[in-house]
Amino acid sequence: MRFSLWHMTDRQWIWIAAACYLVGVLIGTIALARHRKQPAGGIYGVVLLGFGLQTVGLYLRGLEVGGCPLGNTFELFQFTGWSATALYLVVGLTFRLSLLGYFTSLLSLVVTTVSLAVPAWDATRRVGVFGGNVWIEFHAAIALFSYGVFALLALTSIMFLLRNYSLKNKQLSGAFAFLPAIRDLDLISLRLLTVGVVLLSASLLVGAAHWVRAFDTVNLAKLLITVAIWIAYGAALFLRRRGILHGKRLSWVCIGLFVAALISVYPVNSSRHGDEVIPTTISETP
Repeated sequence: MRFSLWHMTDRQWIWIAAACYLVGVLIGTIALARHRKQPAGGIYGVVLLGFGLQTVGLYLRGLEVGGCPLGNTFELFQFTGWSATALYLVVGLTFRLSLLGYFTSLLSLVVTTVSLAVPAWDATRRVGVFGGNVWIEFHAAIALFSYGVFALLALTSIMFLLRNYSLKNKQLSGAFAFLPAIRDLDLISLRLLTVGVVLLSASLLVGAAHWVRAFDTVNLAKLLITVAIWIAYGAALFLRRRGILHGKRLSWVCIGLFVAALISVYPVNSSRHGDEVIPTTISETP
């Protein structure tokens, strides 16, 4: 049987994307092991290729389900990882953060492969999740993209902690030598936190515009979890702007909040299973 790219399934495209992210991780790990600077162009190109392949996979899934692929846990994790990668491709190029490409490759690899490796997360694919309501679909897409921003914020927070550790312990050689300046990381983290909060706020406003007209359609569990995450990140931004929360404490808070946000994806998705418009079970694709 002749192999054709056009006959590949969405999951197969995403598996190949995961392989690209793995290559990025291997390139970065080898560079760190040899105490060499991260090959920015090489990692960026590999991540860009993986992003393109993942985009094709998500596009095919979108055609299959008739909308933005956000109907099950697998799709939610994929979209979050895709969003973080998309943002890195802009931020990494703007600030020339080669080491951030390594961490982004690692994050994308973990999120992509874990969601692919758990068949239950993709056992049921729902068509018409948002019932043809463009505004609710837009609300969900913005919310998940903000999670991607928070994912990148968690990565820069990890880099901040590593740089802070290297300065306090006077370990400025080896892999630590390639970390960005602590002021640059602080500035990038503040900007990412601001963008993430703004996007999540916009998502809630878009959703509220619909909910006030059809309150009976509101999933209370989903709304409460999303609002809780929004309040937590908003509080972190407010305290950072006031100079109360900064440095190591802010970094740990951002990392913890992202872990909480990622964990909340599953219960939020589970809480709306009964509200799907057209539940459709599709057999697992090999």
